[in-house]
Amino acid sequence: MKKGFYGLRGKELSLVTIALMCMVIIMLTWEKTPLLNTIPPPQTRLQVSLDRGRLVSISPSGQQGHTSEYVPIFEDKNTVSNQEEARRPFSHSYSNEEDSVSSQSKGNHIGSGEATHKLVVELRNDGNSGSPKEIIEDETIHNQIVVKGKRAPIKKEVLKPKTKELDGKKEQAVEENYSSQAEQSVEENYSRQAEESVDSVSPIVYNISTIDEKLKKNQGKWVVDEKQPSYSGFECKQWLSSMWACRLTQRTDFSYENLRWQPNNCEMERFEGSEFLKRMQGKTLAFVGDSLGRQQFQSLMCMVTGGKVQHFVDVGKEYNLILAPGNTRPSGWAYRFPSTNTTILYYWSASLCDVEPLDEKDGNTDYAMHLDRPPAFLQRYINKFDVLVLNTGHHWNRGKLKANRWVMHVDGKPNIDKKLAMIWSAKNFTIYSIVNWVNSQLPKYPGLKAFYRSISPRHFVGGDWNTGGSCDNTRPMSIGKEVSQYESSDESAAGAVKGTRVKILDITALSQLRDEAHISKYSITAKVGVQDCLHWCLPGVPDTWNEILFAQI
Repeated sequence: MKKGFYGLRGKELSLVTIALMCMVIIMLTWEKTPLLNTIPPPQTRLQVSLDRGRLVSISPSGQQGHTSEYVPIFEDKNTVSNQEEARRPFSHSYSNEEDSVSSQSKGNHIGSGEATHKLVVELRNDGNSGSPKEIIEDETIHNQIVVKGKRAPIKKEVLKPKTKELDGKKEQAVEENYSSQAEQSVEENYSRQAEESVDSVSPIVYNISTIDEKLKKNQGKWVVDEKQPSYSGFECKQWLSSMWACRLTQRTDFSYENLRWQPNNCEMERFEGSEFLKRMQGKTLAFVGDSLGRQQFQSLMCMVTGGKVQHFVDVGKEYNLILAPGNTRPSGWAYRFPSTNTTILYYWSASLCDVEPLDEKDGNTDYAMHLDRPPAFLQRYINKFDVLVLNTGHHWNRGKLKANRWVMHVDGKPNIDKKLAMIWSAKNFTIYSIVNWVNSQLPKYPGLKAFYRSISPRHFVGGDWNTGGSCDNTRPMSIGKEVSQYESSDESAAGAVKGTRVKILDITALSQLRDEAHISKYSITAKVGVQDCLHWCLPGVPDTWNEILFAQI
């Protein structure tokens, strides 16, 4: 019995000894043959919530080539369609602002751990493949998630601009307690152009193969053309404001008048007033916007008439464009050329918002500035228009809002959202809103062609219009310099029209080259130390805007 017992123990000890030896051998050879290293890890995904019902899923493997693996976007039953969502800069519901991705959001978490990196997710269209690319950039910033992309179908709110505001940058930073990156509007500093936001994100790059090259008039260069201009600044007194007719000032160098914009890969049709009237026979063209829109209107009137006195009919009463009591000028002008029954009009709307007094009985009342409503004039008369050109930009600053006593309203009520109250954000919201509204009207009026004109650049150096800013150059420095970019310099405008039937009249980059063509110090109303580096001499750059418009109608 003992023999059997001890024999059994001996066998067990032998097995244990063999097992231990095997383990020792494995441990000694582990560094040379790490077996577990050959086992592939599971392909887990990092999901970043960008909006209710919408997720961007990112594979940590860094592999590319499968669109569905990188950016599947899910929508719950309560979300609108992709296209409709892409058209909105903000939701009209502000109760869930904390749901949106923001540098100010409370404790954004990635997975179950606390985030200690800044995650930059950049979605771009990769050529014709349409596959997005991802870039992850680490920084030691807690809980910040910044999403950049080609467009804003994922977000509803504007987040971070690259814009510079004319007035009140410091004031806004205090009011909103935002980062120093805010409050720089596109129209104020084109060396730091475009607006970076969750709705119009940077840069908006178009696939060249999808662009109608005939409409890409913004790519090209300025060339000398002795046939320019098409009218004389001396003779077009019927239409030109004296403050913009530089031929009537002390300026002596007018070489800026002899430049013509030459687009790449095409010959742009030379503007002929008679041909314009022929194309617009029985039709109406309307400019709705600020003083730069008024300059474009006056430019077109001079171009159509060649600066000569021509028979026309004032039809302002048909559009209620009359001089109201107490005003120095009407809110617009409308003229008709009887030979072709062509009407050209301009309506003043600096912000493209519907503005109405809060108390009509009070002469000192504030005014409701409805960011989500088009001007009442446009709502009433859009059915009469065949071509519509919209613009806004330079009145979006804190000083203008205070001077005009404008109070931002959304959904018929005073705005209480702090992010939307920021100037750059409100401007973007309005641009998207007006473009959306016009786009919604186009099916009702199939013959209507609508354009949103991009921002006209300023060229103040060393200050602003009231702080010693100047633009003293009077000789063209742009001859031979070429604009080759396919994206618009005005990202807000380009982002707003994308996906709609409203076209962009893209004049920003080509106008940026023409710093010598402003009124400068030669305005007849100029004061010492005050220059106009915003408005243009006429004839001048706005004529080119109309040539590009003419090519598209």
